[in-house]
Amino acid sequence: MDRVNNTKIALVTGANKGIGFAIAQGLGAIGFTVAVGARDDVRRKEAVERLRAADIDAWGVALDVTSDDSVAAAAAAIEETAGRLDVLVNNAGIAGRTDGGAQDPTTLDLDVVRTVLDTNVFGVVRVTNAMLPLLRRADAPRIVNMSSNMGSLTLQTGPIMAAYAPSKSMLNSVTAQYARRLADTNVIVNAACPGYVATDFTGFNAPRTPEEGAATAIRLATLPDDGPRGGFFDDGGVVPW
Repeated sequence: MDRVNNTKIALVTGANKGIGFAIAQGLGAIGFTVAVGARDDVRRKEAVERLRAADIDAWGVALDVTSDDSVAAAAAAIEETAGRLDVLVNNAGIAGRTDGGAQDPTTLDLDVVRTVLDTNVFGVVRVTNAMLPLLRRADAPRIVNMSSNMGSLTLQTGPIMAAYAPSKSMLNSVTAQYARRLADTNVIVNAACPGYVATDFTGFNAPRTPEEGAATAIRLATLPDDGPRGGFFDDGGVVPW
């Protein structure tokens, strides 16, 4: 991939389907070379083929955000292929089990909480820290963490999900911490809410398309150097914490 030296490189985690695929497609359509991060080999390959069929420069990166070894191998693969990273979109996330009152706070299954946090929060930290050396090589590095307004303590939207919603609250806080730590660098970090999108996550019973859900992430991934830092946004603007 000699041409990657002349284009911006984006890694999107969980990019084999839904909003992640739409983000990859949207970034590719504006000229990014896209690394499709996904743990499922078959789905990852299919996603790359779909992107290439749309004339998007893409390649697959095996990535399980819950595995230190997998994340380290992914960083090594991106370094070998591209040498740097311009954009990281931490999109991979899970809702967690809800059966049997598993996410009712009065009967909360702490194993479900641990599982959700391992992907939605710890996974973001694993991937971000592994990719930061590559991001620091870019001229205008951007990190976008895919959150949800269900994590907003002000709005308190959506159903009661006492593992998923707090995981997004913590992700928002972690995003703010990264932004504070990187305030004197060119790395800009923000969180995005895609809204209520029709994906397998919502049983495809939602009003927004994946492309609509991807729009805020794409905007934050392409912010100018004087763009906002450490914020939480949807397509209507700032989301209250």
